[in-house]
Amino acid sequence: MTQFTSIKVAQYSDATAPVQVVFASEELGFTAEAEGVIGAAKETIERAAKTADFTGKKSGILHLLAPAGLKVDRLIIAGLGKVAELTEQDWVNLGGEVAGKLLALKTEIADVTFPSEATPQQAADFAQGALLRGYKFDTYRTVKKEADGDKHCEISIKVADAAAVQTAWVEAEAVAQGTLLARTLVDEPANTLGPVEFAAKAQRLSEMGVEVEILDEDKMQELGMNALLAVGQGSVRPSRLAVMTWNGGKDGEAPIAFVGKGVVFDTGGISLKPGAGMEDMKGDMGGAAAVIGLMKALAGRKAAVNVVCVLGLVENMPDGNAIRPGDIVKTMSGQTVEILNTDAEGRLVLGDALWYTQDRFAPKFMIDLATLTGACLVALAGHRAGVFSEDDDLSDHICKAGETTAEKMWRLPLGDEYDKMIDTPNADMRNTGGARWGGASTAAVYLQRHTNKTPWAHIDVAGTAMGSKKNAISQGWASGFGVRALNRMVKDHYEG
Repeated sequence: MTQFTSIKVAQYSDATAPVQVVFASEELGFTAEAEGVIGAAKETIERAAKTADFTGKKSGILHLLAPAGLKVDRLIIAGLGKVAELTEQDWVNLGGEVAGKLLALKTEIADVTFPSEATPQQAADFAQGALLRGYKFDTYRTVKKEADGDKHCEISIKVADAAAVQTAWVEAEAVAQGTLLARTLVDEPANTLGPVEFAAKAQRLSEMGVEVEILDEDKMQELGMNALLAVGQGSVRPSRLAVMTWNGGKDGEAPIAFVGKGVVFDTGGISLKPGAGMEDMKGDMGGAAAVIGLMKALAGRKAAVNVVCVLGLVENMPDGNAIRPGDIVKTMSGQTVEILNTDAEGRLVLGDALWYTQDRFAPKFMIDLATLTGACLVALAGHRAGVFSEDDDLSDHICKAGETTAEKMWRLPLGDEYDKMIDTPNADMRNTGGARWGGASTAAVYLQRHTNKTPWAHIDVAGTAMGSKKNAISQGWASGFGVRALNRMVKDHYEG
């Protein structure tokens, strides 16, 4: 992974970089700070804006090359639209759009003169968007960046109160870095990121004050995590459970918990997937990637909350030792499950991981994230993740945080009618609903049977964690979906 943008925060000063960025509101209204940069070139700029039909509308960008009257190589004017109506995400997106323009121009150094009426948080949001836009996964390119002409861009955010903005930026950058970690893990090929290697990534968070424990197969066998282990038994790569704990809240206060599906590669097992597109199954650990990214974000900003994050890490391969359709295994909860389809493996992993989490930590609530079902992708496309929960407050907190951060989610149903679909005469439950219909909900009720009545929500990120739609702050295959939304949920409702 290469990060093509970096951020500095500085006080207002005379223009120093060869590329200058200023802002204009609707009707080409320049801020006083922008006027100070453009000076006598204002008339030239107004003529250029009229020719380009640039009026300062939100997300519009005007680019002038070597404008007369200014000792700069380029001047970029970013439109704000109606400033009073700008949301948090608008500022994040604007940072991404400006960074995208700077990168397209192969800019190495740029000054962004921020409006004095903007808050420190808005400046930090802009900087976060610029940092996220600079992500590119190019680790394995050998005929390298020179061919694309990629340049690293150092962006200086010039403000009235650099100390206040720097304080806000420390937190915003921590969340961005958590998102970038999630993206990198999803983009990483499975031959270099197996369960053991993923667990090692979790172990590295100990450098940030996170307590990390890695459970090997012997320990999981001792605990009775037979469903999780069954998924990985066809692979030569051993399974792992990574347990991360952040103690930023009050001593003795029950933690909040996040659990991630970490199937580092999913062939479908004996129920083999079609070959077309199977390479994308390196991203079937997008839930676990979001959870570890969230933990990095929370630790990075020293969140005032106790948090437990658990990752179930396996590889699902076809082999002489692999589980078969028709096999019955006993889960850590003591319940038995009949395997009808070995490609419905994520719920087997999560079921044991959820039971372990509630049994050991007694959390206030659990939220799991998983690229769990194609059915959720059919229902919501790549536009939203599906949320399943019987807890109205928890669902509301998740979905509202998603709206704020543009990581959108939609609540989908649970209920007895779906729960009955996973009954089987041969065991306590089966791992599919037995039909094509309602697959996202039947997967969710399977998980619900492993929560032991702990408040819980399931987020199905199929379609949003990988192969995601490009936007102002994400131009790659992996989005890091969930890190920013869940960080916001924690910040708004569960800290302090």
